[in-house]
Amino acid sequence: MVKLIGMLSRLGPVKVLVIGDYMLDTYTSGKILRISPEAPVSVLQANREESRPGGAGNVVLNLCSLGAQVIAIGRVGRDFAGEEIRNALENEGVDVRGLVTEKRHKTPVKNRFIADSQQVLRVDFEENSPLTEELEQEIIRKLPDLMDDCHIVAVSDYGKGFLSHALLGVVIEMAKIRQVPVIVDPKGVDFTKYRGATILKPNLAEAYAAAKLPSEVSLKEVASTILKICGIDQLLITRSQEGMSLFTKSGEYADFPVRSKEVKDVTGAGDTVLSMLSVALGNGIALNYAAQLANIAAGMVIERIGCAKINLSDMAERLMEFDVENKIFDGEHMFALQQCLKGKRCSVLSIQSNHGMSTAVFKSLRKLAARDPENKLVVYLRDQKPDQEFISLLSSLSDVDFIVIEESSLKNLCDLIDPSEIYAIEASKLIDLEKSPAHLASV
Repeated sequence: MVKLIGMLSRLGPVKVLVIGDYMLDTYTSGKILRISPEAPVSVLQANREESRPGGAGNVVLNLCSLGAQVIAIGRVGRDFAGEEIRNALENEGVDVRGLVTEKRHKTPVKNRFIADSQQVLRVDFEENSPLTEELEQEIIRKLPDLMDDCHIVAVSDYGKGFLSHALLGVVIEMAKIRQVPVIVDPKGVDFTKYRGATILKPNLAEAYAAAKLPSEVSLKEVASTILKICGIDQLLITRSQEGMSLFTKSGEYADFPVRSKEVKDVTGAGDTVLSMLSVALGNGIALNYAAQLANIAAGMVIERIGCAKINLSDMAERLMEFDVENKIFDGEHMFALQQCLKGKRCSVLSIQSNHGMSTAVFKSLRKLAARDPENKLVVYLRDQKPDQEFISLLSSLSDVDFIVIEESSLKNLCDLIDPSEIYAIEASKLIDLEKSPAHLASV
């Protein structure tokens, strides 16, 4: 496994353009208590129904959850499902200028029936139809403005006819001119339409089908064939519960086994991978690290039912299970810490590392952590050059949730994360800075 120390803290705000097939995911949940008297089938006693954007829309929702700014390009029909998708995305703050409405197009709807946390049936309402030339040209005219200042382009192809060869060609070419990476989650057996993309991310079945090779052929041979066919440099093949494998044109190869506590539902895992890759690569993180972050995110998604969303707080908790040093954030990467603490209560404790792990420090940490298990404890090291051994010792303590180093001041940190309580240790005493505000500017 690639070592991920500090990777989470390097995730900042990115602007991602998501182009692809948008659909509506509907979930009908309940219990199966009897068999129908009309036919030998189960009767689902429904008690809950919810809908949310699916397909490329699920990629968008995942990106929003990870703190990204998103521009959506796709099409919906002039129907209730299309309106629901548009409204849901607008409510998330998504730029929907590129989401066009096609009069004759029926917005795809996937209705999943869930009984006792298990999917028992899926009913699809869809008609795959090619994009009209008029709408294709409308989108192409909008592209330069929509792609402005984007850090990355994510292509989510569900094979519903929107992503024509011509449109894909223009998108990839425009991105290349702007030196913007393009990540493609492909569909179908013709991968040549993605030629020029930065990264291709098929699943195992799609990879074998596109390579036109039988299942007994090695995955390396399949990857080599696709890399040649598509003229791309990097290929990331997702393998569901088995994780993912990365192949490069130069012959490099790496496996990333999934780390999941329990596999409940693989729905949406590919969308999560695409979203996490987009955020990581948009921040300039190398693909081998980005792939591992995406793999961890996917591992969390398959522990949940339906198209679940992962945020940076979820990622932080899981990463700290692998390596406690992932809880360290420096002053240049406060965005990631803000995302980790989003919607959570936290307290800040300001200390100096050169004073060492004294009894006063240890007791204060235990006292603050024990007061409220749901409250996150953020330790701020106010030294200009914190002692590395002290940082390692501090990060090993379960009482400490996050450690901030090299931040300009305690006040600046508190302005960014808005803690409910602020403390400092001075002369071996725990001081409540809310009650002694005069101390706040001095520590």
